[in-house]
Amino acid sequence: MENFKIDVDADGIALITFDVPGRSMNTLTSGVMAEIPQWVERVKTDDAIKGAVLTSGKTSGFCAGADLGDMAAGMLGGADLQAAYDAGWRLNGALRALETCGKPVAAAINGLALGGGLELTLACHYRVAGDDPKIQLGLPEIKVGLFPGGGGTQRLTRLIGVQAAMMAMSEGKSFRPNDAKGAGIIHEVVAKGGEVEAAKAWIKGGGKAVQPWDEKSFKLPGGGPYHPAGIQNFLVGNAMLRKQSYGNYPAVLNLMKAVYEGVQVPMDAALRIETRYFIKTLMTPQAQGMIRSLFLSKQELDKGAVRPAGVPKSDPKKVTVLGAGMMGAGIAYVQAMAGIETILIDRDQESADKGKAHVAELLKKRLSRGQIDQAKYDALLASVTATTDYDLIKGSDLVIEAVFENREIKADVTKRAEAQLEPGAVFGSNTSTLPITGLAEASVRPEDFIGIHFFSPVDKMMLVEIIMGEKTGQEALAKSLDYVMKIRKTPIVVNDGRGFYTSRCFGTYVAEGLAMLEEGYAPALIDNIGRMTGMPRGPLEMHDDVALDLSVKIAKQTKEDLGDAYQPLPGWKIVQTMVEDLGRYGRKNGKGFYDYDSKPKKLWSGLSDLAPVTINDSTPEMVEDQKRRLLYRQAVEVARCWEEGVIDDPREADVGAILAWGFAPWTGGPITMIDQIGLKAFVEQADVYAAKYGDRFSPPQLLRDMAAKGETFYGKFAGQKAAA
Repeated sequence: MENFKIDVDADGIALITFDVPGRSMNTLTSGVMAEIPQWVERVKTDDAIKGAVLTSGKTSGFCAGADLGDMAAGMLGGADLQAAYDAGWRLNGALRALETCGKPVAAAINGLALGGGLELTLACHYRVAGDDPKIQLGLPEIKVGLFPGGGGTQRLTRLIGVQAAMMAMSEGKSFRPNDAKGAGIIHEVVAKGGEVEAAKAWIKGGGKAVQPWDEKSFKLPGGGPYHPAGIQNFLVGNAMLRKQSYGNYPAVLNLMKAVYEGVQVPMDAALRIETRYFIKTLMTPQAQGMIRSLFLSKQELDKGAVRPAGVPKSDPKKVTVLGAGMMGAGIAYVQAMAGIETILIDRDQESADKGKAHVAELLKKRLSRGQIDQAKYDALLASVTATTDYDLIKGSDLVIEAVFENREIKADVTKRAEAQLEPGAVFGSNTSTLPITGLAEASVRPEDFIGIHFFSPVDKMMLVEIIMGEKTGQEALAKSLDYVMKIRKTPIVVNDGRGFYTSRCFGTYVAEGLAMLEEGYAPALIDNIGRMTGMPRGPLEMHDDVALDLSVKIAKQTKEDLGDAYQPLPGWKIVQTMVEDLGRYGRKNGKGFYDYDSKPKKLWSGLSDLAPVTINDSTPEMVEDQKRRLLYRQAVEVARCWEEGVIDDPREADVGAILAWGFAPWTGGPITMIDQIGLKAFVEQADVYAAKYGDRFSPPQLLRDMAAKGETFYGKFAGQKAAA
């Protein structure tokens, strides 16, 4: 066997070491799944083996789950449902054979076990994990449009009950070892490094080779569908899942069906029920789009898929951040966590110190959770120097400018910083809207000037948008990508333009909410419809989050830059009045479209004076139409960005949209959504909206040409960008 090694000790205990060759992390590849029955059969039939311990041979973790690319290819290789079901049953059948082999098997979990990795351990009779806060145990499949398909829906439910299991699986929740033990998912937590010995001790102590659910006396914790208490889990759970997903994710509904039906039958039948619903879910466009964008494409981008070929790899050791506000301090924090020496500069020492204090707050959270110790905390905090002294920039490999969105201020700090930089060092602006080519006019080395756009809060938002100016060189791009990968963010590369890709397209969502407000739609209706599309918040809520006064500043700068060509957006005067006359800036000062002085927040009662409500009632048909309107408006802008050359890779367009502004993940991203709808149908509907709402919905010529030829974005453009 390639992926497993078996060593039998003097006590007759087989140590089965899981170690996929050539990979930094164990995953359930087709080869792994083919070998599991082999070692299970040996454990079962070899009289010299009294029991077995399964552990990982890697320091990176136990198992990160299924290799989704490998799995999807195997199950979606054709339209034959039986073949897809048989491929899906391979793991379930192998794990059922494991738990019924007649000999005690313990899992020594010495690293993270997620998805199929945790399901593998659930099929063992005993689970012991190391006391390491870095270890995560969970079933996160729902995050890529699936649900557990290796017995997880049945075993976890039988271990901890319907309510707890459904919450864990529908949220994709991960547990630390002690929390997992408290929940009943694992049996024992031991000192790190002692997992194998503890597992062997359980076997030598008479460990039982029968799962609880295979005992005649087994009762489902909390009861099943026909239990007076158990039925409430499904009645209430159905409503809760609907509230959580708005019906956009087939995986959520099919997960509940698999649990509901599975707990009523013996385990063998339950696993077959799970496999049927898993394959049904896998074949939905939602799952296929999410797997491609949120797993396969993201993984490719994380590994530098768009890095220029032929440029030597760089490793930034020292990086300066200009501006110690929330954004700059957040950048300093992620740099410190990546082991990068950081100089944090602001206009006065008090502001710089305030920024470092924010870094300390974020580090204290990790310290309190046991993710770092005091010595590590001290070292990380010491790696950040808060100062006003530009001389300390000397020796920096990169400078990140994160000052106010003002062209003059940015030009001043650019000149002051570049005076300290060595040749080849990169200057990156964190501007969210101002064109990079224009900002680079203040630079004496425009070939090393680039946009590096973070999203707030930096410690949580995983995307970084890299923007190429007209004169930005390939070496600067490669160094910027190396930096983003070192701080463990996902990079996308776009070309210059006002608002670039993410800010420009995100702006259409909040702007369309304003247009609906001006048309007389009730504010609550607008935001409810927005959430129902799958966006994280309604357009008015999100506008409050990004700050109304920032929108006013950007609009004024845009008007100044464009002159007579500037066209105000529908509903613009409502925001202008709220900011300039009423001092309502959004969430940051507690008053915007909503009032935030009480919990939960409430819609501002004075909004109807600025935007009288004429549409207060809804029908299912109207809601569906307006949901489509909000998604189409964003997708049309994405297509315009493509036609203008702002973005040119479908992976970056989809991953960037989902990670940057939360474009409805169930679609797989705007490009996948257009492809799955079909370009002809998309163009026809966009034309209907253009006739009704204005030219902002008019499809670009690129879409019309592709529709006429029957093309798709992934079919036409995928793979065109050169990989390193």
